[in-house]
Amino acid sequence: MTEKCNKFEALFTFADEKTLMEHIAQCEDCRKEYEKMNRVSELVKEVKPHYKKDKFKTVKVACVMFALLIGGTTLEVANTNYNILDSVKYGQQFTAEDLGFQTDDYGLLMVDGE
Repeated sequence: MTEKCNKFEALFTFADEKTLMEHIAQCEDCRKEYEKMNRVSELVKEVKPHYKKDKFKTVKVACVMFALLIGGTTLEVANTNYNILDSVKYGQQFTAEDLGFQTDDYGLLMVDGE
């Protein structure tokens, strides 16, 4: 039983093209590995344009969703906190006393118990 050649990766990474091709011409194991790598490379080249398009669409959708999330959250906080909304609209915060309601010493609304 013979050992499988394990020089392909080292030659592919560190050797020049001529040395690699000479070894592939002599070694059956490395030739099979080279053919597998070429098939994978061709598949990647075939799929690459489609992948880039889909990735760009995904990024656009993610940006829109992020903007909607942040915008919706900001508007919800502004709508539930009337002091912020008053500051944005009128430049100041209105109190119940400013709006003409009867208030006690603490600024709470006075309600008649009739």
